[in-house]
Amino acid sequence: MTTGGATPVSPRFGGVSAHRRRADVTAASNDTDVVNSIMGHIQHHHNYNNDRCEATVDCFGSCCCNTATTTTSQHGNHYSTNNNNNNLVLSRKGTVEVRNYGKLGKNLRRTLLGFLVVLVGFSVFVKFSYMANGPVAEMEAEVVGRSWSNAQMLIIRDYKSDVIKAQRVLADIDSFSSSNSMPKRVLEKSLDTHVPEIWLKPNSSRYHQCIDRSRNQSKSSTPTIGYLLVHANGGLNQMRTGICDMVAIAKMMNATLVLPSLDHQSFWTDPSDFKDIFDWRHFIDNLKDDVEIVESLPPKYAKVKPYVKAPVSWSKASYYRGEMKALLKKHKVIQFTHSDARLVNNGLPSTYQKLRCRANYEALRYSDEIESLGRKLVNRLRSDDEPYIALHLRYEKDMLAFTGCSHNLTTLESEVLERMRYNVKHWKEKDINGTEKRQQGGCPMSPREAALFLKAMGYPANTKIYIVAGEIYGNSSMHAFQNEYPNVYSHSTLATPDELATLNRYQNRLAALDYYVALESDVFAYTYDGNMAKAVQGHRRFEGFRKTINPDRLHFVKLIDQFDDGEISWETFSSKVKAIHKDRVGAPYKRKPGASPKLEESFYANPFPGCICGGSKNKTIRVFLDQRQIHENLLRSAE
Repeated sequence: MTTGGATPVSPRFGGVSAHRRRADVTAASNDTDVVNSIMGHIQHHHNYNNDRCEATVDCFGSCCCNTATTTTSQHGNHYSTNNNNNNLVLSRKGTVEVRNYGKLGKNLRRTLLGFLVVLVGFSVFVKFSYMANGPVAEMEAEVVGRSWSNAQMLIIRDYKSDVIKAQRVLADIDSFSSSNSMPKRVLEKSLDTHVPEIWLKPNSSRYHQCIDRSRNQSKSSTPTIGYLLVHANGGLNQMRTGICDMVAIAKMMNATLVLPSLDHQSFWTDPSDFKDIFDWRHFIDNLKDDVEIVESLPPKYAKVKPYVKAPVSWSKASYYRGEMKALLKKHKVIQFTHSDARLVNNGLPSTYQKLRCRANYEALRYSDEIESLGRKLVNRLRSDDEPYIALHLRYEKDMLAFTGCSHNLTTLESEVLERMRYNVKHWKEKDINGTEKRQQGGCPMSPREAALFLKAMGYPANTKIYIVAGEIYGNSSMHAFQNEYPNVYSHSTLATPDELATLNRYQNRLAALDYYVALESDVFAYTYDGNMAKAVQGHRRFEGFRKTINPDRLHFVKLIDQFDDGEISWETFSSKVKAIHKDRVGAPYKRKPGASPKLEESFYANPFPGCICGGSKNKTIRVFLDQRQIHENLLRSAE
């Protein structure tokens, strides 16, 4: 490819190469001597009445025939011709006959040019006809680089099989919206290979992130009226979403938020605090235009006893702007004892919904230590350029005890779970019929059920599977899984002991590591609707609707029991599993209010609407300036 000046034309398509032009000039200069040497023989050929002029010519180059004509013209005075305009027959290194094919060459070139024009026109007609009448019209994606000075618009139009390539380009660019150093998913790099359907993300080209703050929504210049202390309760992901709610609540109350303290009394009794898990400086800096956040109370209020309050669950903005704001104004320092589920999923003004997402997807970033190790694990999983599944296999002791589920466990293992459930005081439900609950779809899938589910969905036995969970309960629980899928990994098998030395004793830090690997996976599947499943699937929706499989446990349990009882064949079982889940792979749909906030879909499991918008927009995604060349190369490879 040339970088400047005129582009040379190949001799094959109508031009004459430089070395051939030089040869023609040399031949013309030497023709004078040749003509003089054969003048004695010219008179013997006067009876030739044919216009003969045969020579080796390039039928695609007009210069050759023109050169021969010019040469003949230049030396016409050296010999005589008859009245029939007989042409000269030259003999050099043998007799060479030259025919004047100039006119024929022009006609042939015109014919070829006309044929090419017709061919191109027909191709364009077929493409646009297909686009106008088929499903491909919906596969058009707009990709705009917001960081570029002229806001250039890049549009990918892919047809038929190229739709797959366009999806991978979009997904790759989406990954830069959260971090320009995140590892690339394997299927986003392999643009020139066929991607099996089991790995394809849902089409989401018509949707984009929309969380930018308006100019009139920035932090007020007036001082805040007090300080808000927050005790984030629960496991890592429960605390994570609760902290995001508290950011929005602080804005509602015009409060200064103190870095939240984390729960040290939950099941794992992890002593890690905010600074151990999250990049706290980034958290404060990223939200500085929304909410004032401080590391700790100033000395003036350090000894003030805070007013302790547990806010009402699923409250609306009016509750915090009214009653809670009045309490803060009175006491100056308020401490919330709980952070989970303190805001409604729906019905909040757009300003607060977008702020929740900015807090969750931009401000709450894990520490450099956790994210650095997460990138290493992802790269190791993709060392041979193969995709992987992150499976949230929630078959852990605490979850089984809490739900009362013991399918596939021994009697002794079931008794251990029951004792644990009765010993945890804040677990209200004690007497649980595990068999009945499983039939209602209320139990996590067992490892065997999860393996058969993935197999029925079409994932081959050599698929790499990263287990996003703590220790799987039951002495032989994973045997059935590994019989189907031997390539099973976890943070403890992928990372070295030295790499895990500072994390191993802290379950919340390990959960953060798993969160990162799950977010970056090619496919994420979960076996129970826990807090991590909700948080990761919501984040993946926000990052471009990355493929996320949500098993229909109610129907799946019935099918697998029929299969185990011999009532249906494997082929029937697999076919029905695929049919049930064809629309449960993370495609865009709007979150809808339910009968009660507790029963409806979580805002953090599906931030659409609120943080994701549909329809065309000239700022679909963000492209970092330092990644501009990478994206341009990706776009060219998809064309």
